[in-house]
Amino acid sequence: MKRYTDHNKKIIGGKMIKKLSLLAILFSLISCGSNMNQSENNGEPQGSHASAKWQIWAYTTSAPDFIGDFAAVQGGDGEVLREGTNGWVCLAFNPMPENGFETPHDANPACADAASLAWVDAYMNQTIPEMQSDGWMWMLHGDTGVDNFRAYSEGDREGSDPIHFIESGPHLMLLPKDPSSMEGQTTEFTSGAPYVMFKDTPYVHLMIPVEGYYEYQPNSSP
Repeated sequence: MKRYTDHNKKIIGGKMIKKLSLLAILFSLISCGSNMNQSENNGEPQGSHASAKWQIWAYTTSAPDFIGDFAAVQGGDGEVLREGTNGWVCLAFNPMPENGFETPHDANPACADAASLAWVDAYMNQTIPEMQSDGWMWMLHGDTGVDNFRAYSEGDREGSDPIHFIESGPHLMLLPKDPSSMEGQTTEFTSGAPYVMFKDTPYVHLMIPVEGYYEYQPNSSP
């Protein structure tokens, strides 16, 4: 009887080990799948694109992590979604639809430093920027397109001269305190080099393309 019991214990123990091993393998596969999914969507939260969680992710990822992770976030209707600690603010330039933006690119999101917020406020209210210093703004999700020579032409591809319209991919912007400091800079956006947008307006600024800039308009790439 004892021998039979010991034998059963060995069988049961072996089965338990096999089950535990299978569970461990399944857990590893699930974990890998979860990590792969998170990697594939760059950490995009599930659920409504109008949620605070999705907006925070979409707007803050318009800058490098070392800026976006510590920036304040302004929601689509102007509310503060998150307080910041580094003086930067991430927000969307486009009005948010009722159900949220389909993609971050559709939001025209940006992360702006303290100096450039004066430029942002002036542009949105169609006033002359009064800046304390030059400002910097990241737009790593790009924008929905603009006439390079006409302010307030966002998304107006049909109303723009085709050779002047550029739908930008990732870029950095230098917003000058003194617009005259941009004199002499090229307006040519097809070379891959920095260029001036909105020349001869109060909103002139320097566009600095980074990797992927021509993603949405490959016909304009060098």
